[in-house]
Amino acid sequence: MNENYSDDQIGRARVHDSPELIAYYKELENLGAGALWKVANDIEPWEPKSNSVPMLWKYDDLRNLVLKSSELVTPEQAGRRVVYLVNEKRKDVAAAVGWLYSGIQVTRPGESTSAHKHKASALRFIMEGEGGYTVVDGNKITFEVNDFVITPGSTWHEHGVDDNGKTCIWQDGLDIPLINALEANDYAVYDGKQALDVPINYSPINYGTAGMIPADKSWNKPYSPLFKYAWKQVYPALVNALEINEINLFDAIFMHYANPLTGGHVMLTMGASMQLLPAGFSGKAHKHTGSFVYQCAKGKGFTIIDGKRFDWKERDIFCVPSWAWHEHHNLSQTEDACLFNFNDLPVIEKLGLYQEKEYLENGGHQNII
Repeated sequence: MNENYSDDQIGRARVHDSPELIAYYKELENLGAGALWKVANDIEPWEPKSNSVPMLWKYDDLRNLVLKSSELVTPEQAGRRVVYLVNEKRKDVAAAVGWLYSGIQVTRPGESTSAHKHKASALRFIMEGEGGYTVVDGNKITFEVNDFVITPGSTWHEHGVDDNGKTCIWQDGLDIPLINALEANDYAVYDGKQALDVPINYSPINYGTAGMIPADKSWNKPYSPLFKYAWKQVYPALVNALEINEINLFDAIFMHYANPLTGGHVMLTMGASMQLLPAGFSGKAHKHTGSFVYQCAKGKGFTIIDGKRFDWKERDIFCVPSWAWHEHHNLSQTEDACLFNFNDLPVIEKLGLYQEKEYLENGGHQNII
């Protein structure tokens, strides 16, 4: 080790500008090139570094504006009435955090969107309403509040609400920023309405009941054949898991939505999970690679992210950037709280980029800045 430099300088660029170097850099720039040592300290950090910042979107603040969009424009005009959520540091790519997009969509009774498809994968978490449905590649699926629905990349899909239903609002999650960054996205509109190839709710009935799957059916798609994960099954599973499992110090009871055929993530580029925080739970802090968008499905609490406290209740949405310290707390001493999230873990894990670190100071809890 060179003792003339501190530990944080070893192996780092420390070239000082001179007239000769400045002229040299200009010559390189004119040829579409550059000197690595000019950018090495920025592009090769000592540890993971996110370009996103933690943010919280309060549903009470946004709900009326989401509903107002349905008064100002029609589905035919807008395609989809969505208020999208933008991270202060990711405005250039319309991302909520990292390479993940999030929006809040509204559909009124009797309305439907035109069928379309895109290379980007999408998911929905239902926030309110009745009589809503989605059609994915000819599979019509009805949904209720807190249900989780997937529309994988390149599948034809459309959404609507029955005439006798109630206005539906749901969160959209997509990997649009990632697919655009890879310059691989596309978009197409279906000519007319999709034909219903199978009975209504064929997918959840076949693949989401009692852990059983059809023995005489084959599935060769790279995503889950289960397009809806019903809250009426998910919540009891969390409660039952709490009774028989040791509570995770960071995330309490944490369960992934899974492809029932493989046990893996539901889609190639985005995963999703639900966690239950028991009454009075005070989680310890840790950080890991991977960007997360959370929505409170039940209860109230707060999350401390890089020393800043974010208070949330049902329907509020917040994000945890990659490699940000975070800890979750349930404010109630009598009721549990549940947090839904979607994330980019399938990409992070497949590329061998996942790493995690525990916060060891102050009993595992951050000081609030």
